[in-house]
Amino acid sequence: MRALISVSDKTGVVEFAKGLRTLGWEVIATGGTMKLLADSGVEVINISDVTGFPEICDGRVKTLHPNVHGGLLARRDDPEHLKALKDNHIEFIDMVCVNLYPFRETISKPGVKMEDAIENIDIGGPSMLRSAAKNWADVTVVCDPADYDAILDEIRAGGNTEKATRLKLSAKAYTHTAEYDAMIAAYMRAQAGLNEKLFLEFDLVQSLRYGENPHQSAKFYREGKEVPYSLAFARQLNGKELSYNNIQDANAALCIVREFDKPFCVGLKHMNPCGAATGKDVVEAWTKAYEADKVSIFGGIVATNCTVTREAAELMKPIFLEIIMAPKFDEGALEVLSAKKNLRLLEVSMDKGDVDPKQYVSVNGGLLVQDLDVATKAVTADMCVTKAKPAAEQMEDLNFGWHIVKHVKSNAIVAVKDGRTLGVGAGQMNRIGSAEIALKQAHAAGVTEGLVLASDGFFPFDDCVTLAAEYGVTAIVQPGGSVRDEDSIRKADEKGIAMVFTGESLPESWRMYPTKRSVNPPGFSVFQRCTSHSGGVPMPSMYNRGWSEPPHTEGHHPDMPETLSKPFQRSAFPAPPIQLQISSLIKISSICAVNVFISPTQRIGSQAFSSSVTPAASIM
Repeated sequence: MRALISVSDKTGVVEFAKGLRTLGWEVIATGGTMKLLADSGVEVINISDVTGFPEICDGRVKTLHPNVHGGLLARRDDPEHLKALKDNHIEFIDMVCVNLYPFRETISKPGVKMEDAIENIDIGGPSMLRSAAKNWADVTVVCDPADYDAILDEIRAGGNTEKATRLKLSAKAYTHTAEYDAMIAAYMRAQAGLNEKLFLEFDLVQSLRYGENPHQSAKFYREGKEVPYSLAFARQLNGKELSYNNIQDANAALCIVREFDKPFCVGLKHMNPCGAATGKDVVEAWTKAYEADKVSIFGGIVATNCTVTREAAELMKPIFLEIIMAPKFDEGALEVLSAKKNLRLLEVSMDKGDVDPKQYVSVNGGLLVQDLDVATKAVTADMCVTKAKPAAEQMEDLNFGWHIVKHVKSNAIVAVKDGRTLGVGAGQMNRIGSAEIALKQAHAAGVTEGLVLASDGFFPFDDCVTLAAEYGVTAIVQPGGSVRDEDSIRKADEKGIAMVFTGESLPESWRMYPTKRSVNPPGFSVFQRCTSHSGGVPMPSMYNRGWSEPPHTEGHHPDMPETLSKPFQRSAFPAPPIQLQISSLIKISSICAVNVFISPTQRIGSQAFSSSVTPAASIM
């Protein structure tokens, strides 16, 4: 039996080769692998002695030879194949142990040159892996050092690897070469200036009992590289299997926990926080979060950035919860909570390292991809746009509310006091509706003064400020950006409420007209960051987030929404990249078309509708 070994990652290869030799196998090796094995006392055959040809072209050509691939591909049960090998003096090769040049590591280096990347494109390695994998019925193919020990154990037990094992190793080798080729293809397309092609690599974690609804099938996958705050890499310590909806909700909770460094706890239900709070420790944070909404948290999910202690566990145990997530559970907490056999306990890495995870959202026939939104702008005193200024304790609550409301489904309003939520208004079709829900919850909790209000989008009218004043709100944080910002500011001044505009600046070339009031942040962007979901897509919207006021005052159409009531002129835009034109100008044109042309026709009739399509198309 003969094995050909040629590895870039030399982890464990000496011990593996020694094990094969002990079992009576001949070992063939190439270049650096041969030198390492020989220096380590392993009897090894030079690949040139097999091919009868030297390594040439700086090692680019060494295994691309019939003596190698004939020995790998020949079927042991085919007389014609056997005759061909005999006639050409080719011997069988029964195992290939190969892992590939470190292309990924090479292109990840800052300032890497293309010629260096090219030299780390493996040719002979993938060819040998594919040949061996194709002939898996007779040949063992090894591409992962983690498999060395199991392979040696099987050979010791039966003289060779099991056929089922060879099939699994074959599939693993094809996966390895496919990922490698995809990585090279993506790099080369970028170098050549071709359109990007997205290759995704995700491993199956588990098949789920069902999807969002019982009639839907579902599976859970994870990417290859471990990332923090990820349910895909969590360790389940107790409880039954996670469901599709469990995973969705748990992920939303982890996105909120990521926002805080001080002790923090959140209760979540149906993708929205129902109670969230900071505290001096996990016990105080949990207590404040639970008391924020004792009803909604029933059957919910809890996540904290602290080790769960026995004391905290004793407080959590009486409440019906689906999941508790934390970076760690101490032994006492596990003893208490494990008594509830269905309660899922998940240990999740919360190490805030330098990561740049991507967020993928499927749409029919397509995929949206963006960087995960892991940064939230701090609220500072200089963002204040009113006569009243927020006090120090209000600033803390403004920041707390701003970090929470980001993760509430829009339209989103959060009422806060003393580092905890008192009311959460989520997912309403208008902002005043969300404000009413949040403020009524706060009043029901007995808090009638000193509230802080956070809004994920601007106020299109001053009604939210008026309502806030009635419920004892003393400070408000919002992004700003409405053409009616002045109305809200005047109303806040009238009611003695401090209000801050966070603003979200885009690159300089994409900054638009600021609102007229000079106190607004410089470069106030027409594109307000979509904060309705963790890592939402930036896009203009009719009522939630809109355009800063352009310098036009005449000629707006009465049927256009207020946020689009000023005439739209392309001349107001600097020349943007084509992709941004598509994702913004056409969308704005479409919104205008719907409101100016199409909506009125729904009241007039189909004949009018037909006549209105042409002007709509001309706008685009």
